[in-house]
Parts: sequence; structure tokens; C-alpha cells
Amino acid sequence: MNRSILIVICDFLLISLLAFSTVDINQASDVTSARAMTLTPAPETNQNGGRQDLGDVMRLALQEEQKKQNALALELSNTQAAAGEQQSLLKQRNEQYQTAQKQLAARAQESAELQAQQSRLLQQMSEAQSNVASLNQQLQQSTLESLLTKEERAAQEAKAGEEAQKAADLQRQLSDLQKSNELAQAQREQLAGQLQLSQAGQRAAAAQLAMAEQDLDAQRQQNAKLAAGVQALAGKSSELAQEIRANRTLTPNTIFNDFVSNRLTISFEGVRPGFFGGDTTKTKQTQTILVTDGSNTFALCHIEDTLLALWDPAATWKEINASIARNGDATAISSLAFCLVDPRVVMMPVSNDWARESGCKVYRVSHEPYKFQEAVVVGAREGYYGQCQFQIDLSAPRYLRMDRNSLRGLFGKFNPSTGDLVLSQTGELLGLMVNNTYCVAIQHYEAGATVPCGESFPGQYIANTLYSLYPAVAGLPYKLQ
Repeated sequence: MNRSILIVICDFLLISLLAFSTVDINQASDVTSARAMTLTPAPETNQNGGRQDLGDVMRLALQEEQKKQNALALELSNTQAAAGEQQSLLKQRNEQYQTAQKQLAARAQESAELQAQQSRLLQQMSEAQSNVASLNQQLQQSTLESLLTKEERAAQEAKAGEEAQKAADLQRQLSDLQKSNELAQAQREQLAGQLQLSQAGQRAAAAQLAMAEQDLDAQRQQNAKLAAGVQALAGKSSELAQEIRANRTLTPNTIFNDFVSNRLTISFEGVRPGFFGGDTTKTKQTQTILVTDGSNTFALCHIEDTLLALWDPAATWKEINASIARNGDATAISSLAFCLVDPRVVMMPVSNDWARESGCKVYRVSHEPYKFQEAVVVGAREGYYGQCQFQIDLSAPRYLRMDRNSLRGLFGKFNPSTGDLVLSQTGELLGLMVNNTYCVAIQHYEAGATVPCGESFPGQYIANTLYSLYPAVAGLPYKLQ
């Protein structure tokens, strides 16, 4: 990725983070001071502008990288086409070279045959000339000596004429053969020149093909680097977008509207012995949300929203049933788990398949609960909501102390109450109000004890489980009870 583009993205990220952060100087000097917060969200012009600028820069960077990749892809296509043409030219030159070699071999063979024929004709002509000379000598001798008859002399003269004619024909054939030999020699020289040109062209085509292959390899390496750069840029863009979403604050109206769209109804039904014999059935309903810690998906509520209670002596129950429903789609809850940190928080595991099929949002627990100074409190039963500050209590490390005087709701000032859900300004779950002041922070699915649902238990099984959890609450400091 271009270094200058990365520097610009980092600069805008720093500006955006600075724009997201707000520091209250008066609060820094006095952390216990109360501050009333209204539901009217602060202007987010700078934040939206910073995020918009950062998004524009990221899109421009991606567009530039895409243009470079398209240009390199076009250049690669042209190089491949040139390499194909070079390979075709090399193949054509090879065919011409092989054809010239065959023609040269044929001409050489024809020249050898012509030379052999010339040698034979020369020998025949020499023999004919020898015969003519011998006959002439015999004729002269016959004339001088007058020993031969007239007929014999005529026969010898005729024979001498035939031999002379034969010698003339052989001379003419020899002349024609020499001309053919000269023509074949010229053609052979011409073919040798063409062969040299073909060899030179073949070497040039091979050199061009080697250069084209080198360019193609370099282009492929450049494309691989470009693809790696684009992937790195996409990964950085995804990380930046995820970080921006993780630090983007939502208004209380948005958080509550999200809660209303995704809340679920939990129904409890319990069977307990009656006062005058027989069994009595009790029912109760509450509303809540689905939560995940990354491994487990569960719903949660305060124990006061169920049929159970932590008390000494605990009530006797024979059977407890629970189900969770959304838009008419219901499923049974297998068990009720009591939180290890605070047993007043009841966690009910739900299968991931049903959570996906229900289509509701699954809230993530916040692993950084102290990122923001304020939180949004939502009343699951009454349907109210508001924004308030919270503080860290060193004597209760797993709890958040809510500032009751700083909370302001939609229709005026109100205070948190037991069982309210507490959400961060990014929409993550911080915890559940265990009383009117303290919220227990939920970060994992931690079960201290479990009561199965849909099963009949004899005697005091459920009562003994509740009784065993009672000291965990009774032993807490008074401010947490």
C-alpha cells in the first residue's frame, strides 16, 4: 500500500479518535459531583464529519489501488498478447527454417546427381572421341595402303560419322548439364542465404520471446504484490471500520429503540405443594434480551422476575418450567443458572440455532466497561430508559455504582431500580441492576448453581439449592444487598 495514503488514513483516524473523546474538566477535579444529563444528544457534527472524511479517504485509497490494479491487468493482457504473437512468429520461422533445410538438401542431392551424370557424359564423350580418332587413323591407313574395299571404307566412314554425331550429342548434353549445374548452384546459394536469414529471425524471435516471458514474470510478481497490498488495505479498512463502530456512541433513543425491537418474553411456570393439600401452579412473565460472551448465548434477568427467591427458609418447589418466545416463536429453556458473582442474576442458556432463527439481535457483553463515563439504563418491565453516570467502587470490583442523581429519563427525572438492564453507549451489555444503586458487571457465562427445568424433584431439592445460595447474598456488604 502507498505509504502516503497510509499516513493520511492514520492522521484521520487520530483526528476521529480525538473527536470521539470528551473530557469533563470539572468532573476530573471532583469525581463525586452530580451532573444531570438530558436525553438530547450532543451535536455530532465534528464526529460525523471526521468519520465521513476518514471514509472518503479510505474509499479514495481503495479506488486508486483499484485503478492501478486495472492498469496493471491491462498491461499484463497486452504483454501476454505480445508473447503469443512472438511465439506464433517463432513457430512460423521454425517452419520456414525446416522447409529451407529440406529444399537445400534436395538441391544438394540433385547437384550430386548432375555431377555424376556429367562425369558419365564426359567419360562417354572421351570414349567417343577416342573411337573417332581410332577410326580416322584406320581410314587414313586404309587409304594409304589401299588395302580396304570401297564398301568397307564407306562403312568405316559411316561409323566414323555416327561416332562424331554421338560425340556432338554428348557435347550438347554436357553443355546443358553444366547450365543445369550452374542453376542448381545458384539456387543452393540462394537457399543458403534464406536459411541464414531464417536462423537470424529465429534467434531474434527467441530473444523477444525470452524478454516477453521476463516481462510477464515481472508483471505477475507486480500483480501479486498489488493483490497483497489491496488485501492489506482491505484488512486495514475493515479493522478501522470495526474500531470506528466499536467507539461510535449511540443516543439513548437509538439504544432503547433497538431494545424494543429485539426484546424477548420469558414465561415461568412452577408447581409447588398447596397449603391444604394438592399442588398449586404459579406463572410469571418478564422481558429481556439475548446476550453472548463469544462462546455462550443466554438470556438474563433478576431473580425477582422469576418465581424463585433466595431466602431462609426457601420455598418448596416440585417443578420449574421456563420458555422464551419472540413473535410467536417459542422454545423451552433447559435450565436456570445462578451467576457465580451474584446469584440474584439468573442466566438461561439458549441454543445458537434458535437465536439465529428468531432473527433477534444478540447483544455482546462489554469487556471494557470503563471506556465511557455514562451508561444507558433500560427498564425491561416498565419500558422506561435514561442515561446516567456510573463510578468505580474499589470495595466492590465486580460492580458499577450508578449515580442516581445524574439520571434523567424521557419524561423527567427517575432513578434505576432492581432488574434494570445497563447498556454501554456503544450498545453492549454492561450488566444488571441488583439493587437501586449497584449494577453487577456481566462479562462471562459463570454459573454458581443450576436448576434443571421441566423435571419433577421430590422433597426439598430446589429449596435446598436456593438455600445454599442465600449466604452468598447475605454475606455481601450492606450497600450491595
